[in-house]
Amino acid sequence: MSSIYDFTATSLTGEDVSLKQFAGQVLLIVNTASACGFTPQYKGLEKLQQAYGPRGFSILGFPCNQFGHQEPGNAAQIQQFCASNYAVSFPMFDKIDVNGDHAHPLYQYLKSEKSGLLGPSIKWNFTKFLVDRSGKVVARHAPTTTPEALTKEIEALL
Repeated sequence: MSSIYDFTATSLTGEDVSLKQFAGQVLLIVNTASACGFTPQYKGLEKLQQAYGPRGFSILGFPCNQFGHQEPGNAAQIQQFCASNYAVSFPMFDKIDVNGDHAHPLYQYLKSEKSGLLGPSIKWNFTKFLVDRSGKVVARHAPTTTPEALTKEIEALL
């Protein structure tokens, strides 16, 4: 795989989604969890989606239960949580692994494109990958980086 657009992921409703449908958009790809100290970042992520979505921006959320078992729910529970607590409107995908032998191919690719400070592994929930309109992974941000702190980078890519 040589591009972000070569991957497919399963939505929370069970549909296969080709990332080709996001070609030409700026993307923020985030591994999420419903019971994490960083979970309130959903609010900031949704604000980014509302502010920049009309200009060709989308967040792609990938629930993950690999860190402290902080995403124990099934797809329906995750969807309900995101809708009722944060009115999430951006695409959310089925729960995946981001590390290890069963890591989703998209995350294998993202990690190979942008390593973290301590190596390629994802260290916790809400790690963020910023992708430009051509599908190039241009930045990786730690969970402690708030969505609001990314506005200048996103605006520069739009």
